[in-house]
Amino acid sequence: MKVALVTDSTADLPKPLRERLGIRVVPLYVHLGGRVYRDWEEITPEEVFQKVREGTAFPTTSQPSPEDFMKAYGEALQEADHVLSVHISSKLSGTVQSAELAAQEFPGRVTVFDSQAASLGIGMMVLRAHELLAQGQALSEVLEELKRIRQDHFVRFSVATLEFLRRGGRIGGAQALLGTLLGIKPILTLKEGRVEAVGRARGERKAREEIVKDFRAWGEGRKRIRAFFLYSAEEQAVRELKAMVFASGLPVEEALVSELGAVIASHTGPGTYGFYAYSL
Repeated sequence: MKVALVTDSTADLPKPLRERLGIRVVPLYVHLGGRVYRDWEEITPEEVFQKVREGTAFPTTSQPSPEDFMKAYGEALQEADHVLSVHISSKLSGTVQSAELAAQEFPGRVTVFDSQAASLGIGMMVLRAHELLAQGQALSEVLEELKRIRQDHFVRFSVATLEFLRRGGRIGGAQALLGTLLGIKPILTLKEGRVEAVGRARGERKAREEIVKDFRAWGEGRKRIRAFFLYSAEEQAVRELKAMVFASGLPVEEALVSELGAVIASHTGPGTYGFYAYSL
């Protein structure tokens, strides 16, 4: 059985990579200044931040329509027997719901998977699925591996300001950190698909040290770890974090470094950095 992969633009997979692997991407939408833009196709994160700096209202975002997914599934099923559709956490977006509605139009031929993640957390699962399918593994085996990764992975990130998360309604358990002292860096994670605070640190360096300390605790005893680094607007912080991760003594492989797309960046703001990791 030939299985095609579909994901959404919040997976933040670079276009050359997803095109090379034949992964179809359905874009979410950014609403800004009275216009609607397709994520990764019609607007960049820098354009979002520039408009915010110029005084344009904060961006909002919306999920693809069921019709958007129906089109992608129809095209994919012309070349494949089945579609595996992997998407952003249903706690953060209605994207999974749109995908499931569309899947009903192709009974038994589309499997929708809620990653309970965002950005490269989705991307790493899509890439793992592609790897296993290319090795000839059955869809059932691929789904078991995706469930394992969903249950057992590491994610930490920090933002320059909580304002974007607050305005976008995605702040979740990080709400308690609002109004903290200047210079305090929030350390965030996604837990069961929601943004949660796991700590705070005074200054960038200390925040990175705390992230790496948590990573060491998670990674102890693991034989092989793949790390996926993400950033928004400013790459220096993620470069420094990456260097610390590779100096951690753990068996880490760099899988990907990618900038956040406009939808995720609209909710996290400039100066966001962090990483996802899973073990083999």
